[in-house]
Amino acid sequence: MTVPPRRPLTLRDVSEASGVSEMTVSRVLRNKGDVSAATRQRVQDAAKRLGYVPNKIAGALASSRVNLIAVIIPSLGNMVFPEVLAGISEILEDTELQPVVGVTDYLPEKEEKVLFEMLSWRPSGVIIAGLEHSEAAMAMLQQAGIPVVEIMDVDGVAVDSCVGISHRRAGRMMAEKIIDAGYRRIGFMGTKMPLDHRARKRFEGFTRTLAKAGIEIADQQFYSGGSALAKGRELTATMLERTPDLDFLYYSNDMIGAGGLLYLLEQGIDVPGQIGLAGFNGVELLDGLPKQLATMDACRREIGQQAAQVIARHYVEGGSTEPERIELEPKIAFGDTLIRKA
Repeated sequence: MTVPPRRPLTLRDVSEASGVSEMTVSRVLRNKGDVSAATRQRVQDAAKRLGYVPNKIAGALASSRVNLIAVIIPSLGNMVFPEVLAGISEILEDTELQPVVGVTDYLPEKEEKVLFEMLSWRPSGVIIAGLEHSEAAMAMLQQAGIPVVEIMDVDGVAVDSCVGISHRRAGRMMAEKIIDAGYRRIGFMGTKMPLDHRARKRFEGFTRTLAKAGIEIADQQFYSGGSALAKGRELTATMLERTPDLDFLYYSNDMIGAGGLLYLLEQGIDVPGQIGLAGFNGVELLDGLPKQLATMDACRREIGQQAAQVIARHYVEGGSTEPERIELEPKIAFGDTLIRKA
């Protein structure tokens, strides 16, 4: 059964929700004319609650859409999302569609702003990272009337389609391999979870699996800021000074894991005999390290490709296709820092 397209919201909807005329709504949303502060706030609150976004395509083009795909991601400062973008571009280059990128820095309020601006130009689709959004952002996505593909994650309820991996499953898989290798005193280092939902889900899957085996995390450290090698060195040194009997360190991403590895090798510590290590993301840039870090491929390029294909199918078929849920299979690379059970 096909899913009927949602009716785009109009000025009349905002007018009825705020109790003022369409002309007043128009003045407020265009920031024109003399409108009282109380009325302006009432209109803005109603528009935000409904998820209304004004159409910036003027005149005869007002009922059409541009051949742009809004791609909204949290960061360009690490190695993860450029590869996703490469996958998206790879698919869309053979179509009339062109990706336009917005960056949110993992901030819900910035995601709202970026989404608002992009939707106001009436793109033909949205590709957006994650399944967790603010109420205002969720309302805009639900009322956009275009295909929406949430990427990187499938652990949750999608607005429309989603493409990604199960991060809880990824955490569980890594924990199982660490347990199989005989490690028991395990430390975790990662980003501050409220801002990175996917890292939080991996941590949940990881710790639950350890708990089933009767193992508790022996130490943990959360940080904010970029995932730099220097941060990995610093965190690793601090944690081992605090808890020197750890025999495994699990990092929420490869960049801090690589910093930890370099620190341990400089200290003459046997990796993986004395202490094992693992990261996440399968960053190819780190292939030249003295030892190959154990990690997990997050299927980044394939996620971008699959998301773009979903949008392209909607574009070709006129938006008549059903929502899709595409779960990809992450794979563990043992490298040189995780003992592989024979």
